[in-house]
Amino acid sequence: MLALVPATAATAAPTWRTHVCHGTPQHPGELVGVNLDVIVRGLCLVQNGPVAVSRNVIITPHSALIAAFARHGTHMNIAGSIVVHKGGALILGCNPKSFPCLDDPSKKHPSFVSNDRVGGSIVGLAALGIVVHNAWIGHSIAQSGGGGGLTCKPHGVFAHNHSPVYSDYEDNWIGGGVFISNLHTCWLGVIRNWTGDSVHIVKNKAADPDAMEIVSNVVNGNLICWRNSPKVQFGDSHGTPNRVGRRALLECSFHRILPNPAGQHVHFSHISVHLR
Repeated sequence: MLALVPATAATAAPTWRTHVCHGTPQHPGELVGVNLDVIVRGLCLVQNGPVAVSRNVIITPHSALIAAFARHGTHMNIAGSIVVHKGGALILGCNPKSFPCLDDPSKKHPSFVSNDRVGGSIVGLAALGIVVHNAWIGHSIAQSGGGGGLTCKPHGVFAHNHSPVYSDYEDNWIGGGVFISNLHTCWLGVIRNWTGDSVHIVKNKAADPDAMEIVSNVVNGNLICWRNSPKVQFGDSHGTPNRVGRRALLECSFHRILPNPAGQHVHFSHISVHLR
């Protein structure tokens, strides 16, 4: 089990300076208070009150930041960007619908909702996995390479919760676009997001045949999906077609009709429709 008790009081962030949050799965570090920049080494949690970062959060190789808590007014407000380096992981945000908060007292009927804000972008550079729910992101999401490989075996920080490695973006407001490419993982989802610009899902591979669920999004730019394995699908998300403001191409084309358990027309739906 993942220990959720901070290692020592020394891990608390001092005011207005660059802070290194470091810890282990047995003794995680904890990020609190107001910070200039944050560097994550090992395992770092955000679980006790609001955290402000006036510039950027850097997750170093094979490190992880878990910020999926909501008790005690816990949330993150990052003026800059979050960068996740090779083998690193980010778990940000939670809500009752798609990813219950880790500190929600009710597992059967969760009610906690996070309220995290990233003024810049979220960038994954061969990251192990990035999971973001219910967040406000001022610019874009860009994830390239990485993942846990074409297996659903638990690995890294995901193994502490007996979860396969995956990447997922659900219920977010994204001012720019979403660009995900060359990811090899168990499962990938981009679901119920609002994006101000285009979404590109390109050359990703997943071990789970139910993966590549790119559904229920509002995309104000173009939606382009190609050379993914499996191809973009509805899966079991009970999703609706993406609503696209400009062009929808290839696997996400306006003309592509797919089986959809939630579909209204003989259980088949267009994967994308025009945004009206």
